[in-house]
Amino acid sequence: MNVLVTGGCGFIGANFVHQQRRLYPTDRLVILDALTYCGNLHNLEGLNHDPGLSFVRGDICDADLVAQLFRDERFDAVVHFAAESHVDRSILGPMPFVRTNVIGTTTLLEAARKAQTAKFLHVSTDEVYGTLAPSDPAFTEQTPLSPRSPYAASKAASDHLALAYAHTYGMPVVVTRCSNNYGPYQFPEKLLPLMILSALEDKPLPVYGDGMQVRDWIYVEDHCAGIDAALRIGQPGEVYNFGGRAERPNLDMVHAILELVDKPRSLIRFVADRPGHDRRYAVDCAKAERALGWRARWTLTDGLRETVRWYREHPAWCHSVRSGEYRTFYERNYTMRPDTASEVAQCG
Repeated sequence: MNVLVTGGCGFIGANFVHQQRRLYPTDRLVILDALTYCGNLHNLEGLNHDPGLSFVRGDICDADLVAQLFRDERFDAVVHFAAESHVDRSILGPMPFVRTNVIGTTTLLEAARKAQTAKFLHVSTDEVYGTLAPSDPAFTEQTPLSPRSPYAASKAASDHLALAYAHTYGMPVVVTRCSNNYGPYQFPEKLLPLMILSALEDKPLPVYGDGMQVRDWIYVEDHCAGIDAALRIGQPGEVYNFGGRAERPNLDMVHAILELVDKPRSLIRFVADRPGHDRRYAVDCAKAERALGWRARWTLTDGLRETVRWYREHPAWCHSVRSGEYRTFYERNYTMRPDTASEVAQCG
């Protein structure tokens, strides 16, 4: 297949690209990424000489660029990761989330519709469902959407648009929604990498509120396997939930990290909770297991151990991201330009 991967330099997108190159080395992947603060070409380390991989620095809201890519490349499928995704940032400034997640998604859908692309896979989040009480059953694909942050609302809007294109135009759209991911290449503003790197340096670990917000955790490799299954055999117009069946309070996750790096719990600092912080998320992934033959393979214990190992063994990546040096590399080498895909160079 010839596949467009938007946001392929981000955390989940980059892990998906690595997995696809291992599984389908004869496929062609074109990565479209604006390289905002969380997009990092170094996330594609080891792939800079892969002839089946191409990169375009560009904005998914740029209708002319997107239309040209679809005309020139004739994609068989789109896997759409590109999004603004950090809740705290959406609270401080919602407009970039509306622009990228709503307008950008619509721009891609319209280009794919006109090009009659065979499959459009829209990657979303369990946060569109809202929050759960402690005794509530997990979210299913039939749970009404009830987003409670600007980020979640923008993703819910993009989900509705994607499914509307499936219904109105008969487009082969599939939507996936996933619980909290963790693993390699995750930007360190997120909970687990922030805690890992802070603990390794004996710095305070800031925990929101009482730390008892419950999330379902899934290792990123399992999520990417689910996306691949949905891409290959998912049915148009359908939604599939992916989760790790591993609900844990945030504080328990922090305790587990401290134990793995042999640091004391006295490093924990409880800080004021963020506005509107959802208390619990959990997803029922039985539909994906039944319809796609997918299963989460990583236990939470093994996934956390592997994640800590990765951050420990990649100090250069961690330093580059935390210092901002990674941005000077692509500002020097990649400008925003309206040309078609150019070969990835020096991304490792």
